[in-house]
Amino acid sequence: MDIANYIDHTCLKAEAEKTEIRTLVDEAMIHGFASVCVNGSFVKAVSKTLRSRQAKTKTCSVVGFPLGAMSEDVKKIEATVAAKDGSEEIDFVGNLPNLVKGDVEELREDFSRIVKEARAVNPEIVVKVIIESAFLMKDVTDAEAERRIAAACQAAIESGVDFVKTSTGFHGAGGASVEAVKLMRKHATGIKVKASGGIRSYEDAMTMIDAGADRLGCSAGVAIVTGAAAKSDGY
Repeated sequence: MDIANYIDHTCLKAEAEKTEIRTLVDEAMIHGFASVCVNGSFVKAVSKTLRSRQAKTKTCSVVGFPLGAMSEDVKKIEATVAAKDGSEEIDFVGNLPNLVKGDVEELREDFSRIVKEARAVNPEIVVKVIIESAFLMKDVTDAEAERRIAAACQAAIESGVDFVKTSTGFHGAGGASVEAVKLMRKHATGIKVKASGGIRSYEDAMTMIDAGADRLGCSAGVAIVTGAAAKSDGY
């Protein structure tokens, strides 16, 4: 297994500078990561660089990040701009109060707006919805946590979203957990699962993949593939 193919190599901190993003792109190409995931202001430059080098690595942009609390119209505009700027994948943050309520119809309408706008620009764009699974599962019964996760997954399936994603990595409730990934894998029939938030080592990465993750969002991608190489060399 080539673990690099699972990784969205990520830099989403507010203070990121152009030099850091250039390094991120170089690392992604060296190691063959699935995508470079950045904030919207960097999408055009990242896309241009990757395409000019004929890289297999995709350009990924976040939308409604990190709170998901802006109006749906603003999210739609952001998704449209990201797609026009060359993003081949978008990770958008769902509305957390709606995710807590777990109303599938309401969530489907929310998700469908983003899918429709992004695919009006690029019909092939991959869409991922961030559901902040740690927040949805915090201080509730196991049954309620599963109900919320199941509702988010069902809405994602029905709206044409390609992935459900655990976390932004910025929420105080925490990032990805094995329990969340397993629940998402259980209920996300026919679509994929992305684990993100707190994945810093090869061991962390393999734990999430074993739990059912198809993609990993990591700022520590280089450390993860280095750890994988060390394992294969018998260290």
